Amino acid sequence: MAIVSPSAWQDFLANYPHAHILQTAAWGALKSGFGWQAAWVARPECGAQVLFRQLPLGFTVAYLPKGPVGDKADWGKLWGEIDTLCRSRRAIHLIVEPDSWIDAKDPDSKSMPAGFRPGIQNIQPLRTIVLDLSGDENDLLNRMKQKTRYNVRLAEKRGVRVTVSLDVELFYKLMLETGARDQFGVHNLDYYRRAMDLFHPTNACELFIADYMGEPLAALMVFRNGRRAWYFYGASGDRRREHMPAYLLQWEAMRWARSHGCEEYDLWGVPDVDLADLESQFLERTDGLWGVYRFKRGFGGTLRRAAGPWERIYNHPLYAFYRTWVKRNRIEA
Repeated sequence: MAIVSPSAWQDFLANYPHAHILQTAAWGALKSGFGWQAAWVARPECGAQVLFRQLPLGFTVAYLPKGPVGDKADWGKLWGEIDTLCRSRRAIHLIVEPDSWIDAKDPDSKSMPAGFRPGIQNIQPLRTIVLDLSGDENDLLNRMKQKTRYNVRLAEKRGVRVTVSLDVELFYKLMLETGARDQFGVHNLDYYRRAMDLFHPTNACELFIADYMGEPLAALMVFRNGRRAWYFYGASGDRRREHMPAYLLQWEAMRWARSHGCEEYDLWGVPDVDLADLESQFLERTDGLWGVYRFKRGFGGTLRRAAGPWERIYNHPLYAFYRTWVKRNRIEA
């Protein structure tokens, strides 16, 4: 079995510079500090970072986020080695969320490998909006909806300032305020510190703070790898929201991504319904990801739905208990 070290995995990824950031060794290191353990399997033509979460009695759940890496035509050469790895870690089952989109024009985009079945729970958002960063800045602005473009300029006109920062404590304070207001979970402070420690030194991550006359209003943490950037974490306070700081933050994050050669900017998560339902309901719904869809849709972009999740079961009796547990809990990674 071709199990490799973190450094060897990074060497492998050098041949795949546009792999998803969730397949980088740095992401594995981040998750390894917060309940997961990372392992890597690689062949010359494809490979995968697999995360394992400990369960009682020495069993685990295995999770392959946004992979395998390499041409999909070669993935079949890897599944047997991934199975061996998972069984060696006493995994009850394997969850796979491939780095691919479902395309209505491509019937094969909905297919899954033999031996897998549709997963019972996604871990990453299934649907998102992806922005095209090509062209000049006027092209980006013109692809936005008129109100969003207006809000970006309004924030600038009213004196909102966006700067890069290393103040993770301030970011965390704003995250707590946002989580309490909008009722979503927040990682602990050490998580965001570790993310900055791992990704910022290689310019793979930046923290932006928006302030008005020195008063922090909102913050955003953006990540990048290869041609893509991802908006994973954002926060806003309750004061001076009429100054539209969140719009200017996204604009500056998009400009940062472009400056590093990114061609796409993933806004990372909208409700998992089709475009017609999103557009007909977003004005009246605020639950779950509906609250952020109204904001994200304004930046233009394309609605995409991820393939998967797929799952492969290794221990059927224990998996039955696991299914019951999943109905009451949510795995986060």
